[in-house]
Amino acid sequence: MSAHRFRYLDTLIHVFVVVLMVSNLVGPKIVAIGPFRISGAQLLFPITYIFGDIFTEVYGYAASRRAIWTGFFASALLSVMGLIAVALPPAPDWPDQEAFATVFHFVPRMVIASLLAYWAGEFSNAFVMAKLKLLTKGRHLWVRTIGSTAVGQAVDTTVVMIIAFGGSLSAELIATLIISGYLGKVLYEAAATPLTYAVVNFLKRKEGVDVFDYSTDFNPFAFGRPHQAPQRAGSPAAD
Repeated sequence: MSAHRFRYLDTLIHVFVVVLMVSNLVGPKIVAIGPFRISGAQLLFPITYIFGDIFTEVYGYAASRRAIWTGFFASALLSVMGLIAVALPPAPDWPDQEAFATVFHFVPRMVIASLLAYWAGEFSNAFVMAKLKLLTKGRHLWVRTIGSTAVGQAVDTTVVMIIAFGGSLSAELIATLIISGYLGKVLYEAAATPLTYAVVNFLKRKEGVDVFDYSTDFNPFAFGRPHQAPQRAGSPAAD
């Protein structure tokens, strides 16, 4: 599969990366929804899993792998540049250093936690999505989107909470944070299922493909082309 053959893949990857970057920037904001408290990132970050499902379902695991690595390096660059920009001495007459530092002073431990969690969660999501497509023979898209998110978000949420807060919070509190965050993200994905169906069906029609990863190398570090030929849209993938 070569990306230049597709009309929408590059644009979708760009949007995916933008959503990922914005979720990183709005993360410090704590939002009150009734009795619940969530971070700004939780409003946007689950959308990246919807993108991951779309990449894998329409274009295959290799396209999803490309998008994940692009987002990983973009997130790493944002974090490093944020640390550097905050550390640089501000001009004496510039009054906004404290506010700037609040937004961009990424704590190294949180950076490592978020990057590792993103990497592990997104690849788990893509792997399960691709394998479920083979097991279901392309039917029952909702099983694949919710099932892959259930696995990917479990990995993501567990990794980020343990690495970020292990040793500083009690095990009971970390477990509570993992469970509450996980359930919210999975419910988010389930609620977005009709939108996922619409986007997947649109792309399959327009791109003329419906990739099944029969012979794909699922190694996250393998960047070669998948060996299977793309299959034409029109399979019962979105039943």
